Amino acid sequence: MQDGRTTLSKFLIDTLDRQPSSGNAAATAGLSALLIDVAAAIKSISAMLTKGSLGGNYGSAQTINTHGEEQKKLDVATNEVFVQQCEWDGLLAAMVSEEMEDVYAIPSDYPRGDYLLAFDPLDGSSNIDINGVVGSIFSVLRTPQGEAQDAVGEAAFLRPGYEQVAAGYAVYGPSTMLVLSVGNGTHGFTLERDIGNFVLTHSNIRIPEDTVEFAINASNERFWEPPVRRYVQECKDGRTGCREQDFNMRWIASMVAEVHRILMRGGVFMYPRDSKTPAMEGRLRLLYEANPMSFLVEQAGGLATTGRERILDVRPHALHGRVPVILGSKNEVERIARYHGEYDRGEDKPYTSPLFSPRSLFLPDFSA
Repeated sequence: MQDGRTTLSKFLIDTLDRQPSSGNAAATAGLSALLIDVAAAIKSISAMLTKGSLGGNYGSAQTINTHGEEQKKLDVATNEVFVQQCEWDGLLAAMVSEEMEDVYAIPSDYPRGDYLLAFDPLDGSSNIDINGVVGSIFSVLRTPQGEAQDAVGEAAFLRPGYEQVAAGYAVYGPSTMLVLSVGNGTHGFTLERDIGNFVLTHSNIRIPEDTVEFAINASNERFWEPPVRRYVQECKDGRTGCREQDFNMRWIASMVAEVHRILMRGGVFMYPRDSKTPAMEGRLRLLYEANPMSFLVEQAGGLATTGRERILDVRPHALHGRVPVILGSKNEVERIARYHGEYDRGEDKPYTSPLFSPRSLFLPDFSA
């Protein structure tokens, strides 16, 4: 999958800044520079994480974020890295983040640009203290036409995900990777630490349409809707069930890590609607988690749905609004969406494990 020595800068210049004179270059003016700034923030965070507990950033920050969650020191520190790296360049009008309650308008000391940045600075922060995989997620929108750059508010961000002009994530694992799409496929860049460049190593990633892996937090099973229970039970039944093949279950508690595995080898990631907290439509935030990841997955040939609607078509109603998320290999996501449709129409049949069928070990066949 190596692609020579194409750096991120060269890739963005070739992709965005050297377009034919069809007006597309004007539409993406400044986007490559903004993405370079985002990459610089990711490099800084990677260096911070590499120090581990030696950097003094482990443990609780003794603060609560807008979602009522305890913040880690690294949640606060990585958020500040993104803000400081991207606020000064004259390319952004405003930012939103998981760690900030309101829109962060670019200070008047700096010039303001035509883009909006939404980000989760440290996804999977519960893994920090065990030295587990974490990541960063980001999404880029253009400011709405006619919107004054000095008056950008919440409404400017409340647009469906198909309007994104770029999206990506960083995964901080044994190596640091930046996975990015600007609407021309999904591409992976690996950080070469010696020289500080992101180098294209995974060009035009494609998610296999079929898979035998699924990722879900099984501890919530009692709260799932019937179509999700039906799908997971079929996978658990393996080759003795109706799917007639064995499946593997994975769960890392980091959306970045789950999606990265799916992009590399296929699979399905599910954080579905449940009844654990009835007031919540879902668990993952639409603007800076579900939308950018869905954009990347679709650009790689996969699908992303709430179970009932394409995620990129969902119109946000709040900065930190949540949605159910089911994404990954095309054929499996289509199956799960079909199960939701059958359930909503009352067409699904109650699921029965093969062990309890008429000819099972537990029930004799009285039909003879």
